[in-house]
Amino acid sequence: MSASDKIENAADKAKGKLKEGAGKVTGNERLEAEGKADQAKGDIKQAGEHVKDAFKR
Repeated sequence: MSASDKIENAADKAKGKLKEGAGKVTGNERLEAEGKADQAKGDIKQAGEHVKDAFKR
């Protein structure tokens, strides 16, 4: 996994946490759901990178 991929995945997860928190505070369920989706997207991308790394070895 390259450093830029790690940063991008971490950014997706951080953005998701912020959105989820903002959604909870404001009572905006859509924003909260978007935040959870962004976090999941970051996790899935990270898992995919780990699989690619495993096959490179």
